[in-house]
Amino acid sequence: MPKATRPDLAAMLVPLGRALTDAERPVLDRHGLTMWGYVVLLGLDEQPVHTQAALAKAIGADKTRIIAVLDDLQRRGLLEREPDPADRRVNLVRLTPAGARLRAGAQRDIQEQERRLLADLPAADRDTFLRVLQQLAERTGSARFPG
Repeated sequence: MPKATRPDLAAMLVPLGRALTDAERPVLDRHGLTMWGYVVLLGLDEQPVHTQAALAKAIGADKTRIIAVLDDLQRRGLLEREPDPADRRVNLVRLTPAGARLRAGAQRDIQEQERRLLADLPAADRDTFLRVLQQLAERTGSARFPG
């Protein structure tokens, strides 16, 4: 059997993902966000209203797991929840302007950190890497968040 010419994708991506997540934590701490809080903010747009269940599905979380996160973000004025007029058993969730500003600031700082990480790559390689990574994320359904 021929020897593999490269590591498997998961063998490369999982450690990279862990390292990126570890690098994001101090940035999120500076913004007063937990990882799940940031994921929730990324899963919301300013205009569309999502049910809690739809939001949980979009971010890949159990709907009961995010209730405490939603409670915290709502207490802080970063999102609003209100009963759906069509079904009062369902809560609609939307980002507040303060939530949008916090999300944008945290994302800007995280992506600046990513730019520094990728800075040593030639521009064409960097652009190709990001484009292909985005295509793979979309193909696998893991590109769930607004840009």
